[in-house]
Order: sequence, then structure tokens, then C-alpha cells
Amino acid sequence: MTTRTRRETIVFAQSFRLRGLDRELPAGAYDVVTDEELIEGLSFPVFRRVATMITVPCAPPHHSAVEMIAVDPEAIRDARHADGGISQT
Repeated sequence: MTTRTRRETIVFAQSFRLRGLDRELPAGAYDVVTDEELIEGLSFPVFRRVATMITVPCAPPHHSAVEMIAVDPEAIRDARHADGGISQT
């Protein structure tokens, strides 16, 4: 199976929450990674999302470390909407 990975940086202007995460995250830039796999057997290439992950600061007392957590893409979309826009680099 052929897979591809897309990476983007999302910037939040305010602290925010993500569904499924039990803490508030600070404003700032966050890396989002989406893995997609090729749906074979079609006459043109089509990919489907199989995983979305976001890199976030670890919970206290490990502030200097980061962790990558699986997240629902809709939770990211909702948080971006609540932040007042979609800023990405």
C-alpha cells in the first residue's frame, strides 16, 4: 500500500482546547501531520486519510518536551474556527 504524509503548521492566536485532550494548550504554532494511503484499483490516484496527529507541549512538569497525539481532524477545525480563523504556514 502506498502512503504519503502531509505536514502543516497551524498558528493559534489564543490558548485553546482540543476534543479528546484533557488540558488547555497555549497559543502558538503547532505541527500537524496527516498520513494518507492510496486507494488502489482506480484509474486515477485517490488518497484517504488514515491518521492525523498534532505535536503539543507535554503536560506539567515536562514543559520542555513535546508529544505527538492522534486527533480527530474535526477537533482541529473546530479549535481553529473558535480561534477566529485559519492561519497556517
